[in-house]
Amino acid sequence: MLKRILISLVVIVLLVVVCGGLVGFNFMRDKGIAAFFANFPIKPATVSAVEVKPSSWNPVIEAIGTAKAAQGVDVASQASGVITAINFKANDRVTKDGLLVQIDDAVERADLSAMNAAVERDKAQLERVRSLRARNAASAQSEDEQAADLASSRSAVEKLKATLDLKRISAPFTGVIGIPQVDLGEYIQPGTVVATLQDLDTMRVDFSVPELQAPEINLNQPVTVAPGENGEGNWKLEGHVIGIEPKSDPTTHLVQVRAQFDNPGGKMRPGQFVSVRVLLPIENNVLAVPQTAVITSLYGDYVYAAVPPEAGSKAAEAKADYVARQLFVQLGRRSGDYVEIKSGLDAGTQVVTAGQNKLDVGTPIKIDNSLAIDRVAADQKG
Repeated sequence: MLKRILISLVVIVLLVVVCGGLVGFNFMRDKGIAAFFANFPIKPATVSAVEVKPSSWNPVIEAIGTAKAAQGVDVASQASGVITAINFKANDRVTKDGLLVQIDDAVERADLSAMNAAVERDKAQLERVRSLRARNAASAQSEDEQAADLASSRSAVEKLKATLDLKRISAPFTGVIGIPQVDLGEYIQPGTVVATLQDLDTMRVDFSVPELQAPEINLNQPVTVAPGENGEGNWKLEGHVIGIEPKSDPTTHLVQVRAQFDNPGGKMRPGQFVSVRVLLPIENNVLAVPQTAVITSLYGDYVYAAVPPEAGSKAAEAKADYVARQLFVQLGRRSGDYVEIKSGLDAGTQVVTAGQNKLDVGTPIKIDNSLAIDRVAADQKG
């Protein structure tokens, strides 16, 4: 019995020793790890930054519009008949009143010759009746009837001339003609489109702006356009506002605006999708930062500022030039790659513009503006 008790005591002592050793080992290990990381050198994050300075601000109103020619029509026939001549090719530059398509008018020309002869006959008859009336050999009624016949003949001549004009499809203005939509010898009806005609020298762009921004737009205000949604095409044109709708759409609450542009070389084409920027008056002493500096979160918009480390901090002991500081800001207008800062930033603050993906409050920062954004991101991942 005594022997069994001694064995149990020995086992208990051994368990206590083992458990105590494990606890002590874990404690020393955690303490060692903490001490290791406490003394581990912090590698600064490489970023690019810009100093916030008051500057001139050229605010703009951005919109999307559709281009169209100042003059552009689908040239159509007003008469029926067989086409006897097509006097243009696709993309020819035609002049106003230039003949584009001739419709067979042989019958009308023959009728016109006959009616011209009838006019001469009725004119001679009227002169004869008037001569007789002067000698009291004809009545006033005869003279009136002959004058009416002459007027009818002349009216028929004018009608035939108008019909002949309708057989000639001419350019209503100077411009560039499109692809022919008819063929030689084809019989066409009134309303048949023969081609499109566009004056590409002057273009117009219709676009819409929110009704709250409409009061900022005035006639003759400068406007620029460029192809594509973001205006990143290989050309840009400058023009001015020529029209503003006096009412807003009750459904969308947008106001339609029209701008006009000179179009050298035909860079802008009718129907093209373009980005529009209405230039507003320049403002001075405005704080703005690149849009890449702003981060949007559920709690609001903020930027990372590069500020000197506090004395006695790990970053100061590591001799870091700057540390990251989170600043919430209130944004204003946008213009190109920049956004206006209405509050939350002071002039002279260094704002991180690239490399924020691994920044946190207090992270040591190394500024290197020679690095491109993509290289900064790669450096952070490394």
